Amino acid sequence: MNIIQSIKNLNKYELLLWMCSVLLLTITFIINPNKDLLNFIATIVGVTSLILNAKGDALGQVLMVIFSILYGIISFKFRYYGEMITYVGMTGPIAALSVVTWLRNPYSEREVKVSHMNLKKWVLLTLSTIAVTWLFYYILRYFDTPNLFFSTISITTSFAAATLTMLRSPYYAVFYSLNDIILIILWVLATLETPSYYTMILCFVVFLINDIYGYYSWRKMRKRQEGW
Repeated sequence: MNIIQSIKNLNKYELLLWMCSVLLLTITFIINPNKDLLNFIATIVGVTSLILNAKGDALGQVLMVIFSILYGIISFKFRYYGEMITYVGMTGPIAALSVVTWLRNPYSEREVKVSHMNLKKWVLLTLSTIAVTWLFYYILRYFDTPNLFFSTISITTSFAAATLTMLRSPYYAVFYSLNDIILIILWVLATLETPSYYTMILCFVVFLINDIYGYYSWRKMRKRQEGW
């Protein structure tokens, strides 16, 4: 996997979306009087991961593993233990599994084959998501996690999104978009206490735009792959 080749594989719109996202995040970092280099690195890694995921490029999942670790550290610093546990203990490992499943199911050198969700898969996903949400709620409550309700909902959307990514379904982007909205709310609440965290709000606004595009891109990929 070569990140330079993966970037070159982006079409003009995708390249523009990625460059605008990176530029916006960079400007925000520069003008922020309370610069946090770790936040900045995490956002750049994250947005690059999303645009490559939108292309069905397995390298995007490798970058998601790295983002999960960085984001887990950031979340720990603010005591968002739900986010830390979710990304380090769940999203990251599932992204690592997604690298394997994507590489084993290629459509082309840098594009995964899009899969379909049947009723059985949806039922299993729903039951497992409920179980994970129930378990993590009590874990988060034990650690006195701030904004417990939104932190718990974030686990629900993150688990569903990460699992759908592993299953190669376009709906992964729908659930990541929902998760982005929850995270925007969480970091707005965090910014009220620590102003320097407003960069994380912008981060997930940018992520939301990229995830919406990801859903569009995967729907288009599936039609092309199936000869519609």
